[in-house]
Amino acid sequence: QVQLVESGGGLVQAGGSLRLSCAASESIFNINAMGWYRQAPGKQRELVAAITSGGMTNYLDSVKGRFTISRDIAMNTVYLQLNSLKPEDTARYYCKASDYLTGDSWGQGTQVFVSA
Repeated sequence: QVQLVESGGGLVQAGGSLRLSCAASESIFNINAMGWYRQAPGKQRELVAAITSGGMTNYLDSVKGRFTISRDIAMNTVYLQLNSLKPEDTARYYCKASDYLTGDSWGQGTQVFVSA
């Protein structure tokens, strides 16, 4: 399975921005889908954004227009640009690789804290 390492989290004021990175241990070119999830304390993990091997994207309704998922295939990295952050975006953000042949792989996550 592919190994994933997230980075880029931190503390930011409401309205601020962060860029999260997910570095994969191998090529992401053929991985069927890469996604960013988040989990806040006491809540279920939820899909925030995903990108398929064909470049199609989808987003959680509450982040549409504020977050952008992208990938750099040459760098084996997927990004999540977070703009106009709100306190309710506070969570641990996880990267996930989903492949029909090898299954799912998760990273350890990176913490995002948005202060009011």
